[in-house]
Amino acid sequence: MMLLVKVVSYLILIIFVLVAVAFVTLLERKVLGYIQIRKGPNVVGYGGILQPFADAVKLFTKEQTFPTLSNLIPYYLSPIFSLFVALLVWVVLPYNLGMVSFKMSVLFFLCCTSLGVYTTMGAGWASNSKYSLLGCLRAVAQTISYEVSLALILLSFLLLVGGVDLALFSDYQRSMDFIFLTFPLALVWFASCLAETNRTPFDFAEGESELVSGFNTEYSAGGFALIFMAEYASILFMSALFCMIFLGGDLMSVIFYFKTVFIAFCFIWVRGTLPRFRYDKLMYLAWKSFLPVALNYISFYFGMKILFSILLL
Repeated sequence: MMLLVKVVSYLILIIFVLVAVAFVTLLERKVLGYIQIRKGPNVVGYGGILQPFADAVKLFTKEQTFPTLSNLIPYYLSPIFSLFVALLVWVVLPYNLGMVSFKMSVLFFLCCTSLGVYTTMGAGWASNSKYSLLGCLRAVAQTISYEVSLALILLSFLLLVGGVDLALFSDYQRSMDFIFLTFPLALVWFASCLAETNRTPFDFAEGESELVSGFNTEYSAGGFALIFMAEYASILFMSALFCMIFLGGDLMSVIFYFKTVFIAFCFIWVRGTLPRFRYDKLMYLAWKSFLPVALNYISFYFGMKILFSILLL
């Protein structure tokens, strides 16, 4: 009976995440429209509110095309697996509603983000297109570079809270949010999340000016839709995780969800404001800037932990 409740709860969660993804795409198109001094979608439904559903119907009813030279099985399965991983990672959030409760949720999150590399690589390589291959190689190098700094930033916070359970973060931030203590780390984390989710100014995997559409050049119809549903689900999850770690995440409060929407809005705001980085500068930023900052903070927190333990003795 408990297993059935957990499965049903998770299915309801997936439905809500997918509906949220639909409206985040609408929010992005509206915000970008106003940034560029034009109207966004405003025809389908009141103020364009039904536009995401019209787009979904259009994409999933289009004919699916397969390039003749593509490696069919990985080409077909990569978008499906990509969305699967993007939805699976949502179970790590501590809902306190009888769902799966992880004691090692941070480790599970790191495993899921690492799996995302394989889907991008599979999609680009299996398309057998030079643009797709270049896009997926860029995405793999970029994601690996930024996952190092993401993991090290998380490690410094795990030293602070003394465990690998995300529920500890909400317990420790009842009186003050971590963002006031670790503002530089919050900025580095946000920039790393932009790179992790292939968003502007780090969208080299989809560099339209250089690579047509990057790793998803050969995709259309349902496959294209699944890839971008996975991307927006990842953006929403990274926004929720940012709130959990830095902004005192209590999932039972409404304010948490307003904070999450604001961080998702910041992803869109950055896209409407900043131009694309040069690829070598992206790598320099990862290895010469973010990595030293993360390592310095780890050593600082580790030293503080030892100092406090000695003083308490």
